[in-house]
Amino acid sequence: MAQTKSGSTSSTTEVQLDGGGSGALASDFGRTSIADTVVSKIAGIAAREISGVHDLGGGTARAAGALRERIPGSRTNLGQGVSVEVGERQAAADLDIVAEYGTSIPDLASAIRRNVKASVERMTGLEVTEVNITVHDVFLEDDARDSDSDPDAARRVE
Repeated sequence: MAQTKSGSTSSTTEVQLDGGGSGALASDFGRTSIADTVVSKIAGIAAREISGVHDLGGGTARAAGALRERIPGSRTNLGQGVSVEVGERQAAADLDIVAEYGTSIPDLASAIRRNVKASVERMTGLEVTEVNITVHDVFLEDDARDSDSDPDAARRVE
């Protein structure tokens, strides 16, 4: 909205942002929309940065991800185990994780929430209203060694 001071030889133009609290996402010059997949990738990366997170996703998602990673040229799905709801100004995330054995789950969940909230808000400008976490499994180093030596062991786990 441009306002011009009338009755003087010089003019002043003021540009005001939309007062909706969305910061840089909406202005008089246009709107910025952020896709759900963008927010889910950011949240997935932020969760994986936390020590004590072994993997993201439930059993089926992890199995599909393991198969996908064996295909030459394929990429890791960084949004695996993350579902988000993105509005015009706010976002909420649900994460499914596998924790490493010995890690305090309440401390882990708190660290994940802080990092996901900070990363999503910093990168998107959206307010993160909630980060819900479901721990689906606990990773044991011994289970990984057993499945490496016995290819059928992976089918028996879970």
